[in-house]
Amino acid sequence: MSVDPILSARGVHKTYRTGSVEVAALRGIDLDLFPGELITVMGPSGNGKTTLLNCLSGLDEVDEGTIHVDGLDLASLSDAKRAAHRAERMGFVFQSFNLIGVLSAVENVELPLLLNGHNAKSAREAAREMLSRVGLSERFSHRPSELSGGEQQRVAIARALAAQPALIWADEPTGNLDSETAGAIVELLQEVHSHGQALVIVTHDPTIGALGQRLIHVRNGLIDHEPAVTAHT
Repeated sequence: MSVDPILSARGVHKTYRTGSVEVAALRGIDLDLFPGELITVMGPSGNGKTTLLNCLSGLDEVDEGTIHVDGLDLASLSDAKRAAHRAERMGFVFQSFNLIGVLSAVENVELPLLLNGHNAKSAREAAREMLSRVGLSERFSHRPSELSGGEQQRVAIARALAAQPALIWADEPTGNLDSETAGAIVELLQEVHSHGQALVIVTHDPTIGALGQRLIHVRNGLIDHEPAVTAHT
């Protein structure tokens, strides 16, 4: 029995314009992502990897093409509905962590839940549970400036997991970390994937790239090479 993709993109184009200068970041992307799948994305800098992530997740609008997530056409949704769907079904992990400096670790993790309508008690319980899951049970009250880079990235991963999303996007999640800490973060992301969540990792590290069930190379705004995926049954 076949499984429908959680995400399906067809003919996706994205061009950035600055004055009279146009840069075609994506030039016709077709891609399916299946539930529970781990995809890694590689390619030279400036060739569209981050743009691909931003467009497929709905953070950026596309110029042409269609993107369906959970069967919903992202372009047909209002900004508010698209943001609500993203908050409920997706989590994000960035290279720069994107934590709020004046908030503690637990407050950073619970904030998206509060914005998504959870009451204060359930949001705090979920945040504590996720921080414990990523090994930060003794860091609940610490602010980002009081945490190491690896600990900050663990907070960011806990924040991405808090709403138990079906799909997690990670953009160079180890880019600001030393090799030992990066290895620990990669192990954590693999554990996240083992719980059945789909995971897309943009990376420049071939070791991380090799972890994907599919490794996608993006070059000049196109998918240059994509090994065959095992049939979904």
